[in-house]
Amino acid sequence: MISCISWEFSILLQRKHNPKGPLFDKMINRELIRIKIVQLTYAYYQNGNRNMDNAEKELLFSLSKAYDLYNFLLELIVATNKEMRHRLEIAAKRAAREGTEEPSRKFIYNRFAVQLEENKTLNDYKEAQKLTWDNDLEFVKKLCLQIEQSDIYAQYMADNAHDDYETDREVWRKIYRTLIQDNADLDALLEEKSLYWNDDKEVVDTFVLKTIKRFDPQTKAKQELLPEFKDEEDREFARKLFRSTILNADQYQRYMSESSRNWDFSRLAYMDVVIMQIALAEMLTFPNIPVSVTINEFVELAKIYSTHKSGSYINGMLDSIAHHLYDTGKLLKPVDLPRSKKAEPSTDA
Repeated sequence: MISCISWEFSILLQRKHNPKGPLFDKMINRELIRIKIVQLTYAYYQNGNRNMDNAEKELLFSLSKAYDLYNFLLELIVATNKEMRHRLEIAAKRAAREGTEEPSRKFIYNRFAVQLEENKTLNDYKEAQKLTWDNDLEFVKKLCLQIEQSDIYAQYMADNAHDDYETDREVWRKIYRTLIQDNADLDALLEEKSLYWNDDKEVVDTFVLKTIKRFDPQTKAKQELLPEFKDEEDREFARKLFRSTILNADQYQRYMSESSRNWDFSRLAYMDVVIMQIALAEMLTFPNIPVSVTINEFVELAKIYSTHKSGSYINGMLDSIAHHLYDTGKLLKPVDLPRSKKAEPSTDA
């Protein structure tokens, strides 16, 4: 497998992704695929032993790790509810000994959490992949304490007017957004478990929240989770885009060089070159993806993974290259963008 642990790439992995746009009925969508290809293409060129087959395996493996994280975070809800149940049993025994009021069981009987715990798809995946929080109970216990001390928990436990499934599901969406989505301890734990997970989490969080919202009490244990891929088409999209990026690199960089002839091409930020190379691969390889969509997607990635000037520069460069390729007959689909003025290059190393 390709090593992704160059110091430059480690810095890039710390930059957070801000997901946008509608989510699709699958865990791994094209937005996530593009992110992975940017990361893996950068790593490919930083690695001395370049092997295309190994690189492609690494890409698919990294995508599968994102799906592991999706299931692992869903399982965190289950593990948390189990620990809350254990805590309540201890408190109930203490109350019985002391003759005090027995604690409420409302939270541990939360309808959504119970349904998730019984979910067949999650349990099958957990068993197959050996995903468990058993070795991280200290974190789970700390999360339970944070939940019990939160206003969300207090309001839920005090609300006797809304005893229904929708309320139960919504309280877990609030808990996830407030205490799990932005949790430094969890980020550190995930980074220790997998090189990929810390960078994937912000994207995967959006899919977990969508999954919670989709849960329907009528489906019981058969509630569908998001599949890894909707179909083979997206897996093939990942393979094809990555291979085209690497195998046609000289050609794509020649197009870039021709369009930046007024500047020293060698001084461009290296990540800018990588991002533009992938964008050109997508433009020229997938006739059904509009040019504007490709440019917008990779401009957003440039803002995250390259320098602060990269977004506007790459936007202008890709627009210029796309019009040139269309005018010369190399790009067969129309360029659905007005011609833009050239931007100054980003030259940060």
